[in-house]
Amino acid sequence: MGRRQPSRVRAGGHDAHTRRARAHPPGGRVLAHDRTWRREARAAWYCGTALAGVLVLADLGRGGLDVPRGACWAGLGALLVAVLLPHRVTAGDGWLAVRGLLGEKRVRTDLLTQVRRADGMTPRLVLRDAGGGRVELDPQVLVANPLLWHRLDAGARRSRESGLLREGGAALAELAERIDGEGARRLLDGCGFPGPSGE
Repeated sequence: MGRRQPSRVRAGGHDAHTRRARAHPPGGRVLAHDRTWRREARAAWYCGTALAGVLVLADLGRGGLDVPRGACWAGLGALLVAVLLPHRVTAGDGWLAVRGLLGEKRVRTDLLTQVRRADGMTPRLVLRDAGGGRVELDPQVLVANPLLWHRLDAGARRSRESGLLREGGAALAELAERIDGEGARRLLDGCGFPGPSGE
């Protein structure tokens, strides 16, 4: 008789899911992306360039511009761009990625173990998967991009069905209600129906 395998592996439990997540990192074709990212990125570049330009022109006007000061103003403009530049969110079949200045982070949405809302100056949605992946994103990105939300929701449903996702139901339900409300409002606006005030 062969050796018996541990029951947790034989049953295909959490450890099996974790190994699968590590063996097959999230990837594949991008099926949804943040449609507002380009506009917001352009606005960030315009603001940074405008700030640097105003500071350089002010220095030129008073005759105090030199190389170190010009470099300082360019640095301030670049810093403003870095602060304002939004993270780029993309998703595919079973994964979601967030790219920032320091690189890209991904999670397997079909292997999520935790979804929580982090409140603060700017609310964030924090996602963790069975392979140790972790991303943070602005929930407003999902509200503004129903296709991104659809990809996350589909993966989260699979995670719940497999028993992995035990924390985050309330946060996802709240977000779904908000997205449905925004979608209904946009539909009514597009059809030309009057708002609640009758205007």
